[in-house]
Amino acid sequence: MEYLISFIYFLVSFGILAGIYGVFTLGLNVHWGYTGLFNIGVAGFFALGAYTAALLTTTPPSPDQFEDFIFGGNLGNTLRLGIDLWFIVALAGAAAVSGIVALVVGGITLRLRDDYLAISTLGIAESVRLMFLNEKWLGNGSRGLYKIPKFLGDRVSPDQYDLLYFAVVIIVLAALYFAVQRAIDSPWGRVLRAIREDEEATAAAGKNVFRFKLQAFILGAAVMGIGGALYAHGFRYVDPFVFDPLLATFIIWVMLMVGGSGNNLGALLGAFIVWGIWSSTQFLPQEINNPNLRFFLIGFLLVLVILLRPNGILGERRRVSEG
Repeated sequence: MEYLISFIYFLVSFGILAGIYGVFTLGLNVHWGYTGLFNIGVAGFFALGAYTAALLTTTPPSPDQFEDFIFGGNLGNTLRLGIDLWFIVALAGAAAVSGIVALVVGGITLRLRDDYLAISTLGIAESVRLMFLNEKWLGNGSRGLYKIPKFLGDRVSPDQYDLLYFAVVIIVLAALYFAVQRAIDSPWGRVLRAIREDEEATAAAGKNVFRFKLQAFILGAAVMGIGGALYAHGFRYVDPFVFDPLLATFIIWVMLMVGGSGNNLGALLGAFIVWGIWSSTQFLPQEINNPNLRFFLIGFLLVLVILLRPNGILGERRRVSEG
């Protein structure tokens, strides 16, 4: 019975993290899968979303610093009406800050070629991480922000909180999936796919390519910001080392490539498969259980998918008109 309970807790913890990574893959799919924007700075929007949510809901270690600005001070207690409205404010704030930063960054970088865009987004992501690491007044430096409030606070017992938060993550993930899918199925989404296939032809058809790319960049970044907020309130602690490019950017790229870019269901499937491999290695014998094995297994899976299904497990379905 104890093993069954432990296994259930493992599945719930796995579902929380896999669902959060699913949010990131949805945002990256908007960038790369539908628009062709080579963004390898996912960690930057991850960090912005997580720190924004934490700062909006947590009293800083030094209360005399900007306490009136954050909802963790006096304002946090007023945002409760049946449910914790501060949580909704945290998600919205994370999306807004990430979107605003994407607007500024995109206005500068989206006119660059794909390789320059990739280098720029990577540099910006590292700049964001180092800013939170070195500016102690902003995010408490290397110590990070802790005691981030739980959803519904103390009204839920610690034993039941993970199960509740798993439901919250799945609900948010489902809402984002349907919102993104609806946008992609609209004429706006068809323009994005046209830009991905041929920018010059799309511009010749009278579409403002830069404007559409900027809109897609903002949307994907806002989705990633929500993922960061979910992570912050799920683990209740963030520090700059969480946003290492390996676990905050490149593993998300692997998830998208394994599942299938250009397909939102494929993006979610890739997130659950890759994180399943990553987390299940803890059950292996200690003699062979080490981080290098995780990297090997995920790399091996990526090579297999590239060789056997280059478009991913659930690749994009190409639509060709009869005409």
